[in-house]
Amino acid sequence: MEITRSSKGIHLYQRKYTLDMLQESCMLAAKPCSTLMEYNGKLIHSQSGTPLSYLCSYRRLMGKLLYLTHTRQNLFFTVGHLSQFLSKPIDQHLTTSMRMLRYVKGFTSHGIFFPFASSLGIKGYTDSVWATCINTIKYVYGYCFFLGQSLIPWKSKKQQTISRSYAEVEYRAMALASVEA
Repeated sequence: MEITRSSKGIHLYQRKYTLDMLQESCMLAAKPCSTLMEYNGKLIHSQSGTPLSYLCSYRRLMGKLLYLTHTRQNLFFTVGHLSQFLSKPIDQHLTTSMRMLRYVKGFTSHGIFFPFASSLGIKGYTDSVWATCINTIKYVYGYCFFLGQSLIPWKSKKQQTISRSYAEVEYRAMALASVEA
């Protein structure tokens, strides 16, 4: 982990780790992309794709990406989603992880910034998506809280229950976020 201190604050990032991961994955010369996943792309447990013959490389890549989420919270949901397929990954999962590496390549120095001059107000955000998991028809919710401009806790999770309406999903997500607050 690299730390840079300036007159405005402290920046935590993992540039060297990111470049080493890209080099090991042979993605250092790849063209960067602007999004983590395709907007309409749905990843599922499927028998229609080609199973990966060498599972260790996919699992190793997921571990490296998980470590990168310590300073790159924007990767957390996608890494968590891809990690659901560690037991039987298919070619579509590998393609999505390669797209994720191309995204990371475009932003190698991104990380967490803690400003010195910041108000101590707390702001919270929550969101949910109804029936987003194709395999289980469960909803995914997430929340994040900021102390000033610094992100403190965040969470994205697939719920254990199946909701009957979008309003119920939103209500549950707000209730869970308020408990955390």
